[in-house]
Amino acid sequence: MKDRLAFFDSGIGGFSVLKSICIRHSYFSAVYLADTARIPYGSKTYSEIRDIAFEISQWLSHQEISAVVVACNTTNSLALDVIKKYSSVPVFDLIGSAIDLIRESRIGVLATPSTVASKAYTNQIKSVNPYAFVREEACPEFVPFIESGQFDLLWFKNIVSNHLENLISQNIEAIILGCTHYPLIKPIFEELVPSNIRLIDPADALSKRLDSFLHSPPSEMDLENLPFDIQFMVTSDPIGFSLNTKKWLGINSKVEVVSLRSKSCVF
Repeated sequence: MKDRLAFFDSGIGGFSVLKSICIRHSYFSAVYLADTARIPYGSKTYSEIRDIAFEISQWLSHQEISAVVVACNTTNSLALDVIKKYSSVPVFDLIGSAIDLIRESRIGVLATPSTVASKAYTNQIKSVNPYAFVREEACPEFVPFIESGQFDLLWFKNIVSNHLENLISQNIEAIILGCTHYPLIKPIFEELVPSNIRLIDPADALSKRLDSFLHSPPSEMDLENLPFDIQFMVTSDPIGFSLNTKKWLGINSKVEVVSLRSKSCVF
């Protein structure tokens, strides 16, 4: 019987995590929840993200799943404890997994404002290497543009370049893509980042951490040849999200609308 993984994010960012796991592990099914009604998460407050995490946990508790994949760095940084507290299955996170990939001592992090404010990456890195230099850069413009599909504009590339320069000027040796949306525009980073600086996608480490959990050996298969047994759920705009599953994952999918909000929510 296939393990059933639950992925959640505010939008399409979790696709980068889903793709990474699909490439390494071919035998599993999934439910993907996108809280599109409240995107982006990266500009929300600590209490708002924790309320959302509680609602997602309550919703996931009614799904038949084997594990939860926190495919959102903002939720990971501000409310991982909430997800773990209310989950009855194992929880796999990005920030904790990213540490497995870091070899350098001068690290840059591109992330949402909320993730940067939490210092989650800095704290996690320094827990392993207290002498590491970590510079986190908040990029509030990235997620809205990636979701809109307008990231090929010259203006957007200039914004990316400016954020990168704030890291590169600090003589960093590696850059962590600390938001799951960012690997979706990895070609832009590869174009603008000097070749001596390594780009790190935490999803690569997370997919490896699943090796000992999923009931199948790593496959390292081509994503295009993998079967997709994925149920997509959103909190708004199912038609637009369905177009995105076609654009980013190459599959036509039925997308269902669910409600997450509870009376205790502060919104």
